[in-house]
Parts: sequence; C-alpha cells; structure tokens
Amino acid sequence: MTRHPESGAGEAERLLACYEALLERSTRMLAKARDEAWEALIEEESHYVLEVERLAREDQGQALDTAQRERKASLLEQILEQDMEVRRHLVARRDELGELIGSSRRKRDLERAYRHPESAVIEAWKRFPEGTP
Repeated sequence: MTRHPESGAGEAERLLACYEALLERSTRMLAKARDEAWEALIEEESHYVLEVERLAREDQGQALDTAQRERKASLLEQILEQDMEVRRHLVARRDELGELIGSSRRKRDLERAYRHPESAVIEAWKRFPEGTP
C-alpha cells in the first residue's frame, strides 16, 4: 500500500492535534491541582492516561517534517513541565495527609493512654453499705 504525501501530512497533523488535546487536558489537570480539587484531578488523570496510551500507539512510525517535530517537541516540553508541577502539588498533598494521619494517631494514642475505662473505676459507695465503718 502506497501512501500519498497528502495523507501522510494529514496523519501528522492529526497526531499533532492529539498532542495539543493532551496539552489541554494537562492544563486542566494543573488547574485542578492548583485549586486542590483532588477528585476532579483524579477524573482528569484517568482520561489523561488513556489519551497517552492511545497517542503512544498512534505515534509509532509517524513521519514528521522538521517543523512538525519541533512542534511536537514543544508540546511535549509543555506537557512534561505541567506534569512536574502537578506532581509537586500531589506530593505536597500526600505530605499534608501524612501529617494529618500522624496527628490523628497521636491524638488517639493520647486519648487511649489517659482514658480510664469504666471497669477500672471503683465506686466505693457500691461496695460499702451506708453506716459501715
């Protein structure tokens, strides 16, 4: 099967459009991370992963001219920069949650240490009838 140059150019432009769509999703993910909208970020990330997998399949063996390769490299650079910032936000969130869990554990341990179970409390009035010396 012989490819016409026009169809190859169209496929290359479609591939670049996929990279641009991935950059748009990456931008939305970064906005969600900055806004600390964690559930929405997870939803975006699940779609992002699917798009990356699809794009990896489509990108194999795709011939690009110099301008297209430069555009692809620029898009990838922006995507990776945003990905790094999203990861920084996620690491900060993980650390924050770790601190909250640690604080909660310490509070629970202190409550256990200083809490007197009812069974350990001796109520003398029940053991000794009134008037007993």
